[in-house]
Amino acid sequence: MSESVQATGKRKTAKARATVKEGDGTIRVNSRPLHTMTEMAQNRIKEPLTIAGDITEEVEIRVTANGGGKQGQAEAIRMAVARGLVDYTGDEDLKHDFLDYDRNMLVEDPRRTETRKPSQSSKGARHKQQKSYR
Repeated sequence: MSESVQATGKRKTAKARATVKEGDGTIRVNSRPLHTMTEMAQNRIKEPLTIAGDITEEVEIRVTANGGGKQGQAEAIRMAVARGLVDYTGDEDLKHDFLDYDRNMLVEDPRRTETRKPSQSSKGARHKQQKSYR
């Protein structure tokens, strides 16, 4: 096991950076304890911790997240924590457990918003002016 490992996670426009090191099992997100977040976000972030099992009681995880919304940040944090645990332990079985549970724990979602095209209205990427032929 390494001394300290940094891992990143991204979801839409949200970004998260996790630092995993030896500790007492505490998890802090933006310098605040995990239990201060919404219940839905907490459950999302705890998924890699429950899959990893006893390892999480021996590590300290500090995460900084920015950009996006609450749910996007929770997904980015989840990915960063999962990647950090895999890197910290170096365990291939743990990596396969994460991939079997949900591939998005370790692999980023490549989808991004489509850019708005020139000479179209400002409502969206594919929104065009209506035509009337009568």
